[in-house]
Amino acid sequence: MRIFHCTHCGSLVFFDSTECLGCGATLAFDPQRLDMVALQPVADAAGTWELLGSSPSSTDSATDLGNEAGNAVAEPPTPAEAPPHYVLCANREAHNACNFAIPQEAGSDGAQAADTPHLCVSCQQTRVLPDLSDANNVRRWTAIENAKRRLYYTLAQMGIAHVEGESGPVYEFKADTPEAKVLTGHADGVITLNVAEADDDERARRRLDLGEPYRTLLGHLRHESGHYYWDVLVLRDGHADAFRAVFGDERADYGEALKAHYASVPHTGWQNDYVSDYATSHPWEDWAETWAHYLHMVDLLETAQSYRTEVSIPNPQSEPRYAMVNPFGPPAPDFDAMLTAWVPLTLLLNSLNRSLGQLDAYPFALGTGVKEKLRFVHALVHGQLTPVAVEQSVSDMANAPDAAPVAAPVDGAGMAPPPVQTAETAPA
Repeated sequence: MRIFHCTHCGSLVFFDSTECLGCGATLAFDPQRLDMVALQPVADAAGTWELLGSSPSSTDSATDLGNEAGNAVAEPPTPAEAPPHYVLCANREAHNACNFAIPQEAGSDGAQAADTPHLCVSCQQTRVLPDLSDANNVRRWTAIENAKRRLYYTLAQMGIAHVEGESGPVYEFKADTPEAKVLTGHADGVITLNVAEADDDERARRRLDLGEPYRTLLGHLRHESGHYYWDVLVLRDGHADAFRAVFGDERADYGEALKAHYASVPHTGWQNDYVSDYATSHPWEDWAETWAHYLHMVDLLETAQSYRTEVSIPNPQSEPRYAMVNPFGPPAPDFDAMLTAWVPLTLLLNSLNRSLGQLDAYPFALGTGVKEKLRFVHALVHGQLTPVAVEQSVSDMANAPDAAPVAAPVDGAGMAPPPVQTAETAPA
């Protein structure tokens, strides 16, 4: 997620901000512009907001702040660029659970029936909520919606938040009951998440029970969105054969594959071709894990690039420098350029975490097969998937040396110091 700036005073603000700490302006995220905007109430229209004009010093202040972070600060939007009026999402007013704004059509006063709350484009996608009379469920739901808005932003930057001819995805956030347990998953465009995953202790328990190195709310949503986008981008758009050449045949019995997977743990020898152990269970799960990983990549790269990050990895022979790339362009970066920036960035990220006594933020290593699967996702979302590209990926996977990817081994405490690395390695 990139950084943002207040359109009134130019101060640094963030995706979750609701108030500018520099000038006190009310902030909201405009999902049409994919940018934060400073707002003020419209005097003669209750519940309606308009863009707050820039302060006299905002241009200089924004330029200074932008230069400190190495970013060009966008000028406040003009009437031609953004609707003049907004309504705030009802979930912000009722629960302080959202900071998206709803752009209004020119001439609209935002009037709406009293029994029809204004919901932003992200909150509209949620069709089932847990019992919000329980304060714990309000907390859980708020955390999940925060993660979902981040997913929405990434998908919108990729141009696929709304796919022509499709109404999904939609979300159901449910709690266990004495009669039934809620299973997280996807079916026919509906993504279901057990709200217990929003409890840190419960999520950690499940991660340890399943032997997973990584388990987050955002990771869950990214993974399940992968199943939705497989239906839309792979199957519907006629790329099933190309998919099977890289990931395998998804027509293998899914239920039997999962049974076999869990009956034969632990698994070995998968690291070169799969991003996780779970990805080995079935081609659909391989795709969803790879898809989620690609979203990890573009989000972190955008964050690093917005700070104009450069990473140096000193060694006795040279000191190469790696500038971060904007994964959303324009123009869209070459996948190899993204990978070149990604490896040293994750090395730095894990080293910083270890310095604070934390586990690795990025507990993965990318083997040749994994890289080619990520390349497939990149080509698919950018409309660059060709038979030649698929054949090359399949060839690279087949001819890759039969060895685990090079990465920094982690001891039982997760605190092994990173070894001297090259641009082609990253810590596990």
